[in-house]
Amino acid sequence: MPYSTKADILAEISEEELIGLTDDESAGIINDARVTEAIARADGIIDSYCGQVETVPFTTVPPVIKQHSKTLAISFLFSRRSAVPETRRDNYKDAIAHLKDISTGKAALPIAGVDAGGDEVLASRIEDDRTFSIGKKSDGSTGTLDNY
Repeated sequence: MPYSTKADILAEISEEELIGLTDDESAGIINDARVTEAIARADGIIDSYCGQVETVPFTTVPPVIKQHSKTLAISFLFSRRSAVPETRRDNYKDAIAHLKDISTGKAALPIAGVDAGGDEVLASRIEDDRTFSIGKKSDGSTGTLDNY
């Protein structure tokens, strides 16, 4: 399963622009085979980096991987015309830098099935699990926070 799709690319660039990047035959339509080839090339690069720390190909594609796939594929499509705009070139470099960070452990991918945006704090209320205590117990000892 590819990490991004033609629809993802069309959400980033116009249909006319995609036609211009893929239509070598002047048919006036998007050449789907060239789009698929660019996505496969992008996904291969992603797998080469992420395969150092994760099992690839991904069964559940993290959003950042989908974005990198789209970014790299668009860059490859522009490079077919030898005129990659500076913004696209910068996006490509940023995606590759992030993938390198993932491969070396400097950046991590979200764990599947775990909500990374939760603000919930987990705490134990069992007395034996507490690290700090407040106040004095009836045996005359003091708590660890009494002097602060």
